Amino acid sequence: MKRQSLLLQISQLDNRHCRFIQNSLLHCRFNQCFFFSSEKTQNFPSFPDKNDDPLYVDVPKPRTDKSERKPYPTPVQELIKRAKQEKELRKSQPCRLLEHPPANGLLVPELVDVAHRVYRAREFLLSGLSKLVQVIPVQRCRFCYEVHIGNVGHEIRTCTGPKSGSRSATHVWRKGGVADVVFSPKCFHLYDRVGKPRVVHDERHVVPRIAAILELCIQAGVDVEKYPSKRRTKPVYSIEGRIVDFESVAGMGEMASNLFSENVDGSKVGELTRDSNSEPNDEESNLKDLSTRTLDSWLEMIGGVKKIMEKYSVWTCGYCPEVQVGPKGHKVRMCKASKHQARNGLHAWQEATIDDLVGPNYVWHVRDLNGPPLRNDLKRYYGKAPAVVELCVQAGAPVPNQYRSMMRLDVVLPECDEVDLVA
Repeated sequence: MKRQSLLLQISQLDNRHCRFIQNSLLHCRFNQCFFFSSEKTQNFPSFPDKNDDPLYVDVPKPRTDKSERKPYPTPVQELIKRAKQEKELRKSQPCRLLEHPPANGLLVPELVDVAHRVYRAREFLLSGLSKLVQVIPVQRCRFCYEVHIGNVGHEIRTCTGPKSGSRSATHVWRKGGVADVVFSPKCFHLYDRVGKPRVVHDERHVVPRIAAILELCIQAGVDVEKYPSKRRTKPVYSIEGRIVDFESVAGMGEMASNLFSENVDGSKVGELTRDSNSEPNDEESNLKDLSTRTLDSWLEMIGGVKKIMEKYSVWTCGYCPEVQVGPKGHKVRMCKASKHQARNGLHAWQEATIDDLVGPNYVWHVRDLNGPPLRNDLKRYYGKAPAVVELCVQAGAPVPNQYRSMMRLDVVLPECDEVDLVA
């Protein structure tokens, strides 16, 4: 009996010990799972990133996969919200008078002066670049869109053109011009941006194509004799989403005079006509002054275009560089980018940015035009800048503050025997 009672006590102790071990293991597993699951919600101290510093602007990188769509400037959720609001407004008010320009067909009075200044700045920019290109050499690759400002092309292997693999991505340079320095896409000219905002496929050979910046200035209030545009004196109506114009047809001269008398101050128009001479002075022989004025014209044009784009719509294709200025994109089937078969050649329109309308065309910054060409193994130490800025800086213009960090002027280039020693 004693032996049986002793064995029974031993078995009870073993069971208690096993349960204790199992409970300990479960407790450890629970704590481990809780630790790893709560690791996401813990607020660890964030260290400052160099990209968050407004004084540091890294060299812009092009898209690696061109088959992907461009990023939307406005989030898709915001676009859906706006579409729902417009649909509800259309249901509540089927027939309404559009009050805000330029959606109602009228001009934005405060942007007319800006459009004229952008137009003059563009004219002076093109004229000044045509003179600077004759002094500062411009190189362009024969197989890709790479541009270089300097006497000799660089040796950086970034060519993506045909048969670039057989050349180890080395560029083949030839002489460039103004068109290589400034990328100015073209778009269809709209005579009536509100009444007929779209260009169909059958009209592609009838409607002229002009520079997108010029078309933006025309729609914002600049009158160009070669490209007329309809000017209204009364706002249009929206009937179930369709634009209806009840204004009687009048002569273009009378309409333009009435428009400027109502929407623009007469004294301001006098200032615009007096300053219409935007050509650089022929007596200006100083290269430094010419480059400084050309760079100022570029910065003034960029700033003015940004202001106009806040009111006037500009569209770009999500897969190709096509641009259209107006309330809507055109319907010409001319897209050859990724997934164009599914769209039957139509463009995938989305909101454009300033880089789509005025391509900066970044080039490598050269510190000494007479020095050796840029080496491929030192490309991490070189900076970049828009081709216009690089050309004007090489001609003697001061470096703008917004491009100093991008050009990496504070980086010391290592010598040939120091490359392997630099971390």
